[in-house]
Amino acid sequence: MKKVYVFLADGFEDVEALIPVDVLRRGGIDVTTVSISDFPLVRSAHGVNIEADIMFEQGDFSDADLLFLPGGMPGASNLFEHKGVCKAVVDQFAAGKKIAAICAAPAVVFGQLGLLEGKKATCYPGFEQMLDGAAYTADLVTVDGNITTAEGPAAAFPFAYELLAQLADQKTADQIAEGMRFKHLMA
Repeated sequence: MKKVYVFLADGFEDVEALIPVDVLRRGGIDVTTVSISDFPLVRSAHGVNIEADIMFEQGDFSDADLLFLPGGMPGASNLFEHKGVCKAVVDQFAAGKKIAAICAAPAVVFGQLGLLEGKKATCYPGFEQMLDGAAYTADLVTVDGNITTAEGPAAAFPFAYELLAQLADQKTADQIAEGMRFKHLMA
């Protein structure tokens, strides 16, 4: 079974974190939410408290097929300020394994870590100047090699289905999208 870790920092964008968690779990992916704060409860940008599955210190992320960073502010900045998160993301990328981020996180984290040099990427409008070295696509979802980026809250479903297609297969992603009535919405 494929393994995903989702890093949650205070100020994360609710739907950008929870829609992908929901979709990936429906698709049979082993998803673990990780609090990077001193407590298992993480407060979203909109005041929703989420209890993470584990604390950062409990994780060994070497078994990850994907590391995922939700956006939101100040969530993305809090992720970038956490040395352990940055190291885990850089190590994952250096190993040629998948990393993904949505909204501000592609720019605030991946961009500032220098992971987007020569890549195509998207992010929330207004953060594109932080996509250091990347070609900004302005698309809802952009995939370039082992990096998947997405624009913002409205991209949460297409982003989640793209990640599921990468980790499982397109048929599974299509079945989950149909069952959740996403395909009907887009018709």
